[in-house]
Amino acid sequence: MSRFMDVHHGMQGVTADQLRQGQQAAAPFEGELGVHFEHAWADPREGIVYCLTEAPSADAVRRFHEHAGAQPDEIHEVPISV
Repeated sequence: MSRFMDVHHGMQGVTADQLRQGQQAAAPFEGELGVHFEHAWADPREGIVYCLTEAPSADAVRRFHEHAGAQPDEIHEVPISV
């Protein structure tokens, strides 16, 4: 299983509650997709959201986000962590 950092642009004004709602909407699909959402960070002023997810592939991350209602603009595998 790999970790992926995805990036969403154009999310000015996003709130913690909105992020939580998106994650909760997608959570029931974690097992089906083999995905484990770990954490999200947001800068509402700049409109950028970062999500860290453990998944078998970038495609699984993309499908997970379909259920959350916000497709990432970028998905990067993160093979090194310190």
